[in-house]
Amino acid sequence: MTKLELLAPAGDGESLAAALRYGADAVYLGGELLQLRAKSAGFTREDLSRAVELAHGAGRRLYVAVNALARSQEIPLLSEYARFLRDTGVDAAIVSDVGVIDTFKKAAPELELHLSTQAGCMNYAAARVYWDMGVRRIVLAREMDLEDIALLRAKTPPELELEAFVHGAMCMAVSGRCILSSYLTGRSGNRGECAQPCRWNWALTEEKRPGEYFPVVEEDGYTALLSSHDLCCIDMLDELQRAGVTSFKIEGRMKTAYYVATVVNAYRMALDGGDTALCREELELIKHRPYSDGFYHGYLKEHHINSGRYEHGAVFVGSVLEAGDGFLTVRQRNHFRVGDTLEILSPGRPPESFSVTELFTADGERRDAAPHPNEILTVPCRTGARPGDFLRRREHG
Repeated sequence: MTKLELLAPAGDGESLAAALRYGADAVYLGGELLQLRAKSAGFTREDLSRAVELAHGAGRRLYVAVNALARSQEIPLLSEYARFLRDTGVDAAIVSDVGVIDTFKKAAPELELHLSTQAGCMNYAAARVYWDMGVRRIVLAREMDLEDIALLRAKTPPELELEAFVHGAMCMAVSGRCILSSYLTGRSGNRGECAQPCRWNWALTEEKRPGEYFPVVEEDGYTALLSSHDLCCIDMLDELQRAGVTSFKIEGRMKTAYYVATVVNAYRMALDGGDTALCREELELIKHRPYSDGFYHGYLKEHHINSGRYEHGAVFVGSVLEAGDGFLTVRQRNHFRVGDTLEILSPGRPPESFSVTELFTADGERRDAAPHPNEILTVPCRTGARPGDFLRRREHG
């Protein structure tokens, strides 16, 4: 690759459009097979074809995740699926199972393959084996530090691309290969069905006192001993680049379009030389668990327990459908009212604020508040908002 790539997630068409509009160089999504997320985050074949057209029309790339561990009865389905992805124009398939890799290479050798982080590749010997199998990009294991990445880079073919996560949720298990959900609920995290038991509120029991639960309180009466921090690397993109990473990946195929837009916009501005402090502040406004830089600077010498609770500095209240003549047409998503100060999230620039002085329904009825989700409303606004922008309200205190 001749330049760095900002890679964004998409779990639906709205998130895809937001990722492209706010500056992603490439987008990854799931299709109908082995996509390692809930079915609601998988694109149908028809939708996937439209997604490819949309991405390519914008001059961007589109990758499809086929990275769950395959069962034997699924292998016969994969040859036709590989040919479909190739013929649709998908730029690469993200895979982890060696059986899937072999099947894809035989069925559609022209389709580029990227190795998922689920494969846990964290040394140059393994990377070379995957290269020989036809893989052209490694999504690095999330347990690697910067020295590990630099060593792998130095001892692998220069044509082998390296991709690393820079933002989003992290799993408590090695490269996401956890069986806790399977054991407790019968829903496998390795099949995209994780119930996220590591986020649950846990208590301690004692062998001779059945039925008695002793809380292990961390903060505000809440206990989430197994919950990880979220990853945030906005301050260390140059370090990752020097180590050999050329694709910066954002986690979040189950996230909202507003979340995707905010994170992509922050990292796009940072990569383009924007104010890092502003970019970091933007990332504090979305819902997230306490941030960490993961293992990139080495294993933690001390355990930093976090509450496991989501933090946020702003609430998403609506998306702009139309703009002009001093008014915005807005699709409401969360409550706001006359007197509120809202911010406009636009691609590539700092947020602009305006006060809600009036509020009207689509029928012209004047309102004091907007309590109904998805209602179409009109508000006066003379800032430079555009269709596709998002509106938010800062939280105080």
